[in-house]
Amino acid sequence: MADEGKKQGGRQALLDLSGIGINMVVSTFIGGWFGYWLDNKVFGTFPWFSIIFLFLGIAAGFVKLFEIAKRSSREGDK
Repeated sequence: MADEGKKQGGRQALLDLSGIGINMVVSTFIGGWFGYWLDNKVFGTFPWFSIIFLFLGIAAGFVKLFEIAKRSSREGDK
């Protein structure tokens, strides 16, 4: 039974690690796309909103990275 718990924990850790890269790319892309859309379709202020929302997307990716790391650390302590 103890081996099954270790396997399950290992699988969850692998899923968390693979999700980190996906989260970083997706959040950066969505932030950049939304800023680009605001610049070109709504306000016509290119490149200001593109830059701002790109950095916000990157920041959101890092926030999610730290949340995953914190959760993995708590699960590792158990």
